[in-house]
Amino acid sequence: MIRLCAFADEADVSIKGQITALKRNGISLIEVRGINGTNVADLTDEQAVAYAKEYADNGIKVWSVGSPLGKTDVSADYDAFMAKCKRVFEIANIFQAKNVRVFSFYNAYESEEEVFRRLTAATDLAKEYGLTLCHENEKEIYGDVLFRVKRVLEHVPNLKSVFDPANFVEVGEDVETALNELAPYTYYYHVKDTVRETEEKVPAGMGDGAIPSLIRQAAERDAVLTVEPHLAIFEGYAQIDNTEMKGKFTFKDNHEAFDTAVTALKNEILKAGLKPVEGGFEQ
Repeated sequence: MIRLCAFADEADVSIKGQITALKRNGISLIEVRGINGTNVADLTDEQAVAYAKEYADNGIKVWSVGSPLGKTDVSADYDAFMAKCKRVFEIANIFQAKNVRVFSFYNAYESEEEVFRRLTAATDLAKEYGLTLCHENEKEIYGDVLFRVKRVLEHVPNLKSVFDPANFVEVGEDVETALNELAPYTYYYHVKDTVRETEEKVPAGMGDGAIPSLIRQAAERDAVLTVEPHLAIFEGYAQIDNTEMKGKFTFKDNHEAFDTAVTALKNEILKAGLKPVEGGFEQ
C-alpha cells in the first residue's frame, strides 16, 4: 500500500490551517516541520503536547519529524549538536512519531569521517528513544550526490534514506539510477519535482524527478510518500533552503499550491494503476 503524508506547513503556518488542508485532501499523516511559526526543534514541551493532542483529535498522525538536524556546518560544536538531537528526539516522542529526518552537514565534503561519527552517534541515541533516523539527500550537504549518499548509508549503522527525487535532479544525478541503487536503504519518500534545465519546481510528474518510477518502487512495499510541494514560497522557507525558489506556476495562495501538489501526485498514482482504498492506494 502507498500512504500519503505531507509537509502541511507549506499550506498554512497555523496548525488549524494545516489540519484543514490535510482533511480537505484526505491525508491523515503529517511530517511536522513548523507549527504556528515555530520550527519543530524549538517547540516547548507544553507546545508539543498541545499540538500533538490537536492533531490526534482531528485524526492526524505524525509520521515523521522533519527536523533541521545536520543542516549545520560539520565543524559546529559537537556537544551542541548532540544536545539538539536529544531535544528533537524528546519532541518526536511527545508527538508519538517513529521517524526523524536528518541531513549530513554543510562544508563536509572533506570531512567524511566526522560526518559518519556524528550521524552514528545521533542514530545510536535515536534508538534509545525508539526512533528511526532517515537521511535526506540535499544539495550542498555531504550526502547530496548519489555516491556520497551511499557512503553515508553504508557507514552509519541503522540509518535509513528518505528519498528526494527533486534534490537529486538539482545536483545533476539520474533519478532512475538513484532509485535503484538506494532501494535497499529507502524507508520513505519526499515527493517534489523539478525541471532539470530550468530548476523550476513543478507538480509531481511534470519534471525530471522520475515520479512514475518512484511510485512503482513504492507500490512494491508498504510505503509512505510525503508531499513536499515547494510550488510557492511559504513562511519558514528561508530557514530550510538557502537558495531562491524557482516556480513554474503561480497560485492565488499557499492552500491552492498545496492542493495542486497533492492532486498531481494522486493522479500519478492512479495512472500507475493503483486504486484508492481506505488509508491510501494499493495495487
